[in-house]
Amino acid sequence: MGKNFDRYFDGEGNIKEGVLDENRWLKFLTETDNVYVNAERLESMGSLSGKETLMYVMKTLDILDEIAERDGIPSKEKELISTTLKWSEVAKGGISKERSAWRQKGYPLDIHNIASAYIYRDETGDDGFIYTLIKTHGVVGQCIRGEISVSGNKELLAYRDDKEHDLQRLLFALNECIIRAVSDKIWEDIKVSVKSLISDIASGELKEFSPQYRLQKLCPGELEFFESDVDFFAKEIFPKYDLWYFEAALSSFDMGQIKTVLVNTLKEIAKSGEEVEHLNFKPLSDNLYYDYEGKKHVNVYKKRIIEKYLLDASVQNVDISVKIENKSAFVDFKFSKVCEKLIEFCVEAERSGLLTFEKSIIVLYDMFGFRRDAFDRLNNEDKYLSTMNNVATSTKDSVVDYVKGNSVVDVGSGGGILLDKLESRFPDKEIIGTDISTNVIETLNQKKHREGHGWNVLVHNFVDGTMGREVGSIIFSSILHEIYSYTEGENGRFDIASVKKALRNAYDSLGKGGRIIIRDGIKTEGNAVRKIRFKTAAGLDFFKNYVKDFKGLKDIPEEKKVLFTDDKSLTVSGDINFIREFLYTYTWGNESYAHEVQEQFGYFTLREYREFFEEMGASIIVAKEFLEPGYPDNLGKYLDLLDEKDEETEYPASNCIIVVEKSK
Repeated sequence: MGKNFDRYFDGEGNIKEGVLDENRWLKFLTETDNVYVNAERLESMGSLSGKETLMYVMKTLDILDEIAERDGIPSKEKELISTTLKWSEVAKGGISKERSAWRQKGYPLDIHNIASAYIYRDETGDDGFIYTLIKTHGVVGQCIRGEISVSGNKELLAYRDDKEHDLQRLLFALNECIIRAVSDKIWEDIKVSVKSLISDIASGELKEFSPQYRLQKLCPGELEFFESDVDFFAKEIFPKYDLWYFEAALSSFDMGQIKTVLVNTLKEIAKSGEEVEHLNFKPLSDNLYYDYEGKKHVNVYKKRIIEKYLLDASVQNVDISVKIENKSAFVDFKFSKVCEKLIEFCVEAERSGLLTFEKSIIVLYDMFGFRRDAFDRLNNEDKYLSTMNNVATSTKDSVVDYVKGNSVVDVGSGGGILLDKLESRFPDKEIIGTDISTNVIETLNQKKHREGHGWNVLVHNFVDGTMGREVGSIIFSSILHEIYSYTEGENGRFDIASVKKALRNAYDSLGKGGRIIIRDGIKTEGNAVRKIRFKTAAGLDFFKNYVKDFKGLKDIPEEKKVLFTDDKSLTVSGDINFIREFLYTYTWGNESYAHEVQEQFGYFTLREYREFFEEMGASIIVAKEFLEPGYPDNLGKYLDLLDEKDEETEYPASNCIIVVEKSK
């Protein structure tokens, strides 16, 4: 647990006798029914123990011991820092009766540095240096995050000429304790900025950061800001309010949505007529997260409903909630009872893993108009993009080998793994990612900023037109089958004309010697029959759902797709292409079924690929089909694949690589 924990607690975790009489701060932190944690710092919402604040304080004290020994901090200075750390979190503790009394005194308990300072003053009668250190506790870090004006440190200026202490050394050590107890990485990332700001405080120069800087720190996922965004924050937010839990609550929203939240919050404050100095988004942060597969995630079911409201305030399913107390405006969203039940159903349906429920989520969110677009997988989006990255790793490496020219376009960039590989392999080339999904573009831009990539992404669909410029190589990696499956052509979906149109527009976008590189599903030549013997009844149930829901393979008569289904032996038989499509949908599991059943993975045979490109005048560099090894490795746990003689047989080819070059 650490040396400081052992100082106050015995081996069984019980407080040692007499300790609380001498340490009132510890009494407030241990005798409390209040759990106050920043959701931003949690791995999972279910991991809350109620002791997070206590353990955080103990960690800060352990770090202080380390710093004092490392830097030779005088004992008097160390004692000042130690007392500050012990009292700086007490506003998060206390029993209900004590917390009620603090509120009646007007202490802003959710602005815990200020409230803790007041509680310390009440308990000790001290309103001097330690009181000021507690009151400004954490403000340096909040300034660097853009949440608070640098002037929030002004009370420290009264102590910069204090001969008893080295203010600069003391503040640096204090902030190292505060920040490292949250994350060593965060400390390493910002310690230079911390040192610079503390140096300014010690010299009496409280130079404010520019609105552009503060906005970038508040919204690190945004790549650039309109001048109107900066002006709005510079005039309406930064001079008037301190921001609390801003990134924890709003980091998953874009700038337009954030501004709408703030504008509506300001309207509610104006209507109240009350004085407000702090905008606190902790209620929204607490409300927005939940556990998904054991880890904290944004509850996208709530978020999509909020997004709908932010586009159209007349939406009656949700409304902004602003409660004002002790000069703080607490921001959240309240949902109608119907929406609360809808969200509750979706979360439980998701956890059940049942196919019917998974499909119902999509149907319900489409009914209310809450999905962003047809490609919105709701809460499965992050996992899907991650899985796509993992599944495709082996052959994506080989696709990169065929790149030519000074610019490369990755069509349908998904989780961005190919963009990263291209950037790593070709640091001097222009790397462009495209997608038609709002979710994917948003996620990729966040990834670019977070990881410092040089590639760019844009919204584009080759079915609609060319790139509008010449490029060296265009890669279609696992994307043409989605164009085939989702594009509504003259003959509806599953129309090969959409694939041909996309490829022609891509070909027209190439410069001389440019290449189209395809890695995708492949259709099997002929009409052989294959059988599946499932190892559990659940597999057969999945197959029956698939037969009912899959609308692809229009060229195969319905009576030929499935020849028989034997419930007793858990065996089915059908056309090899139907069986192949089922196999490579089944491998994704129940969670992705509602989306994968909409897609036909193989649309061209290898021969049809050759004929199409030869007719177009392209030179064929590579045309090969293969079986992705991950498929049989996974599927073998659930089924046996048999030929017409009931003997185990090889899986049909799943993928192909096609490379063609423009010679004219």
